[in-house]
Amino acid sequence: MNIGLIIAGGSGNRMGQEIPKQFMHVDGAPIIIHTLLCFQQHPDIGKIAVVCLRGWETVLQSYANQFNITKLAHIFPGGNSGMESIHNGIYGLKEAGYDDNDLVLIHDAVRPLLSQEIISSNIATCKAYGYAVTGIRCREAILESSDGFSSMTTIPRDTLIRTQTPQTFSLKNIIAAHEEAKEKGITDSVASCTLCAELGGREMHIVPGSEKNIKVTTIEDLEILKALMHTSKDKWLK
Repeated sequence: MNIGLIIAGGSGNRMGQEIPKQFMHVDGAPIIIHTLLCFQQHPDIGKIAVVCLRGWETVLQSYANQFNITKLAHIFPGGNSGMESIHNGIYGLKEAGYDDNDLVLIHDAVRPLLSQEIISSNIATCKAYGYAVTGIRCREAILESSDGFSSMTTIPRDTLIRTQTPQTFSLKNIIAAHEEAKEKGITDSVASCTLCAELGGREMHIVPGSEKNIKVTTIEDLEILKALMHTSKDKWLK
């Protein structure tokens, strides 16, 4: 089975609003519902699980009922960090009896414009190679700065990948990574791909992402999201 594991455990403090950003409404629905619909509509996704900010579980279930998210099977409690939330999700799936070889597509709740093609590519790549990480090549010139105000060092962009989600693993592989991290005292890795990189010995295969697969973190991101939702490719473009 292929399971969408949606990480919605953050409080969204950087957005500075009264409600968590994943529950903010855009185009008549909360952002998280737009995200869940991406997985609901994909024929190869069997179940959806959400790691939810504590205290918002009932709100989430109500919205899921309203918008007919029938694949939502589990709501797990969020953690104090992204890594802890993912831990809660994958161990929740294990305790729920899912098979070690089931694929888990770990995705940010605030990336609501995920394409069906990226989901399909994640599943195919993970089946073929064992790991799949969505990413896009870096186009910007990169400077390194310790204070955010000055720099004397540039980092070549040719080999840099900007990662996105989903990031896809078999349930047994991602649990094994978290078990090893626990043994090594790694508790604050920012993403599953960075965790695997820190642990070493795991070759992660890149699935082409999209600039439209935006992560809503700031008010500017919200404005961009609204614009992307109301635009389409001109017919004359190849």
